[in-house]
Amino acid sequence: MSTTASDPLAALGSLPGVPEAVDSVRKAVDRVYGHRVMRRRSNEVTAEAALRGSRGSAALAGADWNLEEVRRRTDFSGEDEARTVGAALRLTAEAGQLLSIWRQSPLRVLARLHLVAAGGATPDDVVGRPRLAGEAVDEPLIEAPVPGAEEVAGRLEGLSRLVIAGGSAPALVTAAVVHGELLALRPFGSHNGLVARTAERIVLIGSGLDPKSICPAEVGHAEQGRAAYVAAFEGYTAGTPEGMAAWITHCGRSIELGVRESTAVCEALQRGAA
Repeated sequence: MSTTASDPLAALGSLPGVPEAVDSVRKAVDRVYGHRVMRRRSNEVTAEAALRGSRGSAALAGADWNLEEVRRRTDFSGEDEARTVGAALRLTAEAGQLLSIWRQSPLRVLARLHLVAAGGATPDDVVGRPRLAGEAVDEPLIEAPVPGAEEVAGRLEGLSRLVIAGGSAPALVTAAVVHGELLALRPFGSHNGLVARTAERIVLIGSGLDPKSICPAEVGHAEQGRAAYVAAFEGYTAGTPEGMAAWITHCGRSIELGVRESTAVCEALQRGAA
């Protein structure tokens, strides 16, 4: 992640194609928030967005379940896929509870998210802390080289300072960078993708772009497919202006697809079909 400018996140907001993506996302979000159903039944839309976002995040982590199976299932212990879906559901439920802490101490929130994701399935001595030198990373889908523990610690501190400092960057840019940096670092021994996507959600909620959490970017990431997700992420890890812009615009498109999903939920509720 480049930090050459005094406000590096704001600088990313001016990359070619990014201002247009920011504007497109804002218009899409405004449209769904203006839907007449949101005046009366926003809690139902939020709950459905949480379920669908969890399903999308789990799919990217290798547990591509049908939405109705996620809705029906009550036991998420046992096989690996069930535990992954359960972790995604727990993380989504936790995200809204951590907003005030995120603004003050992002690293505490990330530790908490890993603890929630692990759900007792990971040894206590590695839960909720960045991995140490020599510790392995179990992360489906992402095959980029894993940074060493010392680099991880330094870059996590840098990311934390950027979040705490705030700045003028659009929410889309900040969310994309947080997501991309956590994927690149894979700071924990497991569940990094789930944690990274939850952190993206927290940024979008806390920034005021999506305060009711009805625009699940995870849906869009999954809908665009694992190959597109990895290809866009490779642009982030390349660190070039073009690569960073590609990742940010990919994240923007994911939010728009999440908006489309929640718009369909609103319309179903309006028809009395959901």
